[in-house]
Amino acid sequence: MKITDYVSTQEFLALQERSNAKAAWMLFVNWAMIAAAFYAMYRYPNPLTIVVGAFILAGRIHGLGVIMHECGHNIFFKQVWLNQVIGQWLAAGPAFDDLDSYATQHRKHHQMAGTHDDPDLGNYQAYPVTKSSFRRKIMRDLTGQTGVKLMAFKVMGLTGLLSADASKRKAALPFAKLWLSQLMLIGVLHLALDAWLYLVWLGGMMTFHMLAVRLRQVAEHASVPDHFSKDPRDNTRTTYTNWFTRTLIGPNHVNYHLEHHIAAGVPAYHLQHMHELLIDRGAYKGTRIFTGYSEVIKHAVSA
Repeated sequence: MKITDYVSTQEFLALQERSNAKAAWMLFVNWAMIAAAFYAMYRYPNPLTIVVGAFILAGRIHGLGVIMHECGHNIFFKQVWLNQVIGQWLAAGPAFDDLDSYATQHRKHHQMAGTHDDPDLGNYQAYPVTKSSFRRKIMRDLTGQTGVKLMAFKVMGLTGLLSADASKRKAALPFAKLWLSQLMLIGVLHLALDAWLYLVWLGGMMTFHMLAVRLRQVAEHASVPDHFSKDPRDNTRTTYTNWFTRTLIGPNHVNYHLEHHIAAGVPAYHLQHMHELLIDRGAYKGTRIFTGYSEVIKHAVSA
C-alpha cells in the first residue's frame, strides 16, 4: 500500500510536518498528570490513592514510552537535537529505557514487519491463545513477575560499567543513563514532596505498565490477517480508544498503529487526521478497525 494512492503530495507533506508546539503540549500533559498523581498521593496517602496513583503513573510511563518512540523516529520535534535530548531525559530514561538502543531495535521492526525476521514477532505471533493462557500472562503482569524479570535485566546491564573491557563499558552505558534518570526522579521527589513516592512509580511500572504494554502489543499485531504480508493493512491494526483506555493502554495516539506503519514519518499528533483521511478515501475497505481493546482481546483470545 502506498499512502500517496489515497492522499495528495501536499496532504502527505502536511501530515509529516513537525510541530514543536504540539510536541511540547503532549509532553507537558503527560508530566502534568504525573505531577498531579504524585501530589494527590502525597497529600492524601491511603491505599485507594496509592492504587489509583500507581495506575495513572503506569499509564504515563507508557505515555513517555510513546514519546520516546516518536523521538526515536526523530519526528516529535522539528530539531533532531531536541528529539535526542528530550527523548532521552524526559521520556526514555524516566520510562526505564534508552533512546538510542530503543530506536536501533525499533527501526528493525519497521524494516522487517511482514517477514519472519521481524524482531518483535515473538510478542504476538503465538496469538490467538487460550483464555487460560492469557489469564496466566495477565496474572504474571499484575503480580509483578514480568516486571521483576525486566528490572533484573536492566540492573544486570550495569555490571559491565566498571569492566576493564571497553566494549563491556560501552554496552553498559544505556543502562547507566536510564538508572541515572531514575535517581534524578528520586531526587526531585525528595526535594519537592517525599522520596517514598518513587516506590509507587516503580510499582506501577512493574505491574500495571507491564499489562498495558502486553495489551497494546496484542492490539497492534496479534491475530492479524497475515503476519507475513508486506501490506500493513494485513499485519498491523488500529484500535479506537475511549478516555479510560487512553489513560493506560493507548496514550498519545499510539492506538493509530496501522497509520504509523503505513507512513512512519507522520508524528503521533497527526495520526488521527491521517486515519480520517484514509477512511474517507476508501483505503480501509475490507480492513477491520476494532472499536476497543476489549473487542481485540475477544478476537485474539480463543475459548
